[in-house]
Amino acid sequence: MFKSREFINGFIIFVGIGIYFLFMEVLGLSDNFFLRILNVFIIFYGINRTIKANIYGGQNDYLFNLTSGALTAFVGVILSIIGLNIYIHIQGGEEYIKTLSEAFLFGGSPSVYQYCAGLLFEGLASSAIAAFTLMQYWKGKTVRDGHLTHE
Repeated sequence: MFKSREFINGFIIFVGIGIYFLFMEVLGLSDNFFLRILNVFIIFYGINRTIKANIYGGQNDYLFNLTSGALTAFVGVILSIIGLNIYIHIQGGEEYIKTLSEAFLFGGSPSVYQYCAGLLFEGLASSAIAAFTLMQYWKGKTVRDGHLTHE
């Protein structure tokens, strides 16, 4: 499992998102909602790596590659939420949540677990959309003689 393409690229997503959010925290931009949306590019990168490797490995089945891409993103999102939960508790828990963007997902003052659950569902939904979107690009592409072609 831990050597699978999906787990490795999911871990790359986790590391990328972690570095991105720590960098935003250092710059004092962690409360800026619009900059937080940019993590979708990291998710796209990880999913694309998985699907591309599958295609170059001879696996051209649409459903297989869609599932593989979604699983990659799900691994990245779940690891990121676990990391976020740990980070929030290290930073002070409920008090730290109050410093994050109030307009992000919640109207009131969510608990740490409500905040993480909301982000989990948002992340899983955006991951599924990203996997479907990338599959539209890769659909019908094969590798012949080391070159990518369209059927």
